[in-house]
Amino acid sequence: MEAILKKLNIQSQSPGLSTGQQSWEGRGPLLESYSPVDGQRIASVHEASREDYDRVIQKAQEAYQAWRQVPAPKRGEIVRQMGERFRAYKTELGTLVSYEMGKSLQEGLGEVQEIIDICDFAVGLSRQLYGLTMHSERPSHRMYEQWHPLGVVGIISAFNFPVAVWSWNAMLAWVCGDVCVWKPSEKTPLTALACQQVIREVLESNEVPEGVSCLITGGRSVGEWLANDVRVPLVSATGSTRMGKAVAEAVGRRLGRSLLELGGNNAIIVAPSADLEVAIPAIVFGAVGTAGQRCTSTRRLIVHASIYDEVKERLSKAYGQLRIGDPLDEHQHVGPLIDTTAVESYQATVAEIEQSGGYFVVAPRVLDGPGYESGCYVAPCIAEVAPTAAIVQHETFAPILYLIRYETLEEAIAIQNGVPQGLSSAIFTLNVRESELFLSQVGSDCGIANVNIGTSGAEIGGAFGGEKETGGGRESGSDAWKVYMRRQTNTINYGTALPLAQGIKFEV
Repeated sequence: MEAILKKLNIQSQSPGLSTGQQSWEGRGPLLESYSPVDGQRIASVHEASREDYDRVIQKAQEAYQAWRQVPAPKRGEIVRQMGERFRAYKTELGTLVSYEMGKSLQEGLGEVQEIIDICDFAVGLSRQLYGLTMHSERPSHRMYEQWHPLGVVGIISAFNFPVAVWSWNAMLAWVCGDVCVWKPSEKTPLTALACQQVIREVLESNEVPEGVSCLITGGRSVGEWLANDVRVPLVSATGSTRMGKAVAEAVGRRLGRSLLELGGNNAIIVAPSADLEVAIPAIVFGAVGTAGQRCTSTRRLIVHASIYDEVKERLSKAYGQLRIGDPLDEHQHVGPLIDTTAVESYQATVAEIEQSGGYFVVAPRVLDGPGYESGCYVAPCIAEVAPTAAIVQHETFAPILYLIRYETLEEAIAIQNGVPQGLSSAIFTLNVRESELFLSQVGSDCGIANVNIGTSGAEIGGAFGGEKETGGGRESGSDAWKVYMRRQTNTINYGTALPLAQGIKFEV
């Protein structure tokens, strides 16, 4: 790890603020980063003070004045070069993601691949920021619409995807002509610093204005500064529903824009015709991947009564084969939770399941002994619960899967939709009528609905996000770029008269 940190230019005490080409230590308290893998301190940074924050925002505002005038294809070319840099540092950055956050090495590398993929997407997008032309009702008039950048975009990211979600926002915002101020999770500051180091050479060699890519490390106060700052027209926030509501309220109070990616409580429906050879691996990965700490993790499994016992038996066998340990060891399936606070949440949920009359098909436990010294390792578990149990309404960021029985597809869909969250959903079926009903307007109420694949593992080509308490935001692919821009309608009169719309007559 020492060699990787050195290559990524991460020192034992690293600067916690950056405007792309310059970095400095914040005047706030010291923030230590510890790995949940082995409990070891990795490095530390100084959090930002309010004075530090204002300095960064001012630099970002100055950069925006120049950056928005750079032609979009040229901005895309700079993002293309960033993608090449991330290709060159994929192994090192992916390993650091795994070590600082705790996800498996394959998932860490996959997260860096998401950065590379969104760079590729953004390059093409830089030549496709299309508007529309409209026919005017007035003679000798032409109408069209165009899109302009917003300005400073604030990005608040969560620990579970410490670099990918930043890139979804930043790469699109940059080709749109915006500048970005990133507040990473205080639990994973080093991966954010590493990203800034990776792209620094690109920014400098292309003489990109200092302040186009800014980083501010810190806790809740930094997020509150961004949310309340009228100089930041858009705040993109990823995290808990509680956090998202606070951000939305603050941004809405000043009539700014918020892009929210919040909690998920995702379900898979397993129909009688399901191909279980495909379904079981998808369920297990969805439930235990990233130790259940994805917003798209599978939380609820709704299984038809006719195959319920078989599915339960297969899952119990699959869980019995899971290997839990150091995520840098590619032979392990499941790594640690992010910290001991997450372990306490896991234990509290287990207690609530037991109190509500739930039955554990696969027992929960906190792991200790050699290899588990950090105190952050838990065993994935499966609990049979009633669909009406209060605990099912909540999202626990841990590998806990609820097993629920259903009789009719309409009942299964109602169970799936009967929670406050609405991010991801899936059905396993070989019946075309069932799959089409699930995808119809009376089917899944989630932003993502899949057939014969699990709830996690979205590609960057599609818009990512959910409904209800998930926040309604959309990031990444499709036309998600529009949230980073403002729409302008233009009408041009190239005639010699001034006819008014709706036939209004006005003479002076």
